[in-house]
Amino acid sequence: MDIWAIEKELAADGYELICGIDEAGRGPLAGPVYAAAVILPLGVDIRELGDSKKLSEKTRERLFDEILGVASDYGIGVADHAEVDEVNVLKATFLAMNRAVDALTLKPGIALIDGNRDPGVNCRSRCIVGGDGKSASIAAASILAKVSRDRHMTEMAVKYPQYAFERHKGYGTKLHYERLCEHGPSEIHRTTFLKKMTDGEKGGKQIDAKRRGNQGERLALEYLKKKNYATVAEGFRSRFGEIDLIVKDVEYIIFVEVKLRKNAEFAHARESVGKDKQSKLKATANVWLAGNSTKLQPRFDVIEIYAPDDIAEPEIIHIENAF
Repeated sequence: MDIWAIEKELAADGYELICGIDEAGRGPLAGPVYAAAVILPLGVDIRELGDSKKLSEKTRERLFDEILGVASDYGIGVADHAEVDEVNVLKATFLAMNRAVDALTLKPGIALIDGNRDPGVNCRSRCIVGGDGKSASIAAASILAKVSRDRHMTEMAVKYPQYAFERHKGYGTKLHYERLCEHGPSEIHRTTFLKKMTDGEKGGKQIDAKRRGNQGERLALEYLKKKNYATVAEGFRSRFGEIDLIVKDVEYIIFVEVKLRKNAEFAHARESVGKDKQSKLKATANVWLAGNSTKLQPRFDVIEIYAPDDIAEPEIIHIENAF
């Protein structure tokens, strides 16, 4: 199959500047949708050019640089996670595609768009189902969009290391769902994509519980800072468990367990931190102490927060030297 056949046919009909458009990131649970618009010189030789989904990451990276080196023009467009939630992912994809076209310096005579939906770009267009395997221009756009988004999600992995975005790029893999259940959603997760989970699908209860935990730790940290404690670490983990907060004052290094209650009928925090939990906290604290030199005396505190949704100021009970 001649991957340039469509472009050659259009060139014969008088079109000089032919633009390929494709997107990446419609399916993930987190992050933006990316789109690319590319104008290539007709028939330019780019080895292995094809559908980005069928190429290795190494090949995509090589082709990305090669495409930029030979393209007559290109543009990258983005619609972030908030726009996905606000207008739905299809409309967000159209926004990204239009932004990619608007980023071009040259005005294409016609745009070839992967798929069967016209995003309404500001030029003549033709939709091609499976276009990333039939058109060189669309294939190039698919690579630019895919690599650009993957690089962005790798950057997000540095900001949110707990989700391992560098491994799954935000897609709904088993690892991603496990991390969601453990840590709850981040700021860049698409809430509309997670709605089914929080409405009762597997993992929803864990995500809700982690969200409450994050709220409790945030409130506890604000309280401790006001009391002139300095933050040492948040969410320190070992194979024995996790310590919510580690803070210090002039005398103590303090390992803090935080418990947030939304309902007055729930057990008080000091009742829920039993012997088994205390043992795990002490073991985790010993791991931290083994790796961090300090002359301060260790102490274990519990902070209980009662924060129903209908009250403005939560009630905070700080139990020093709890066990």
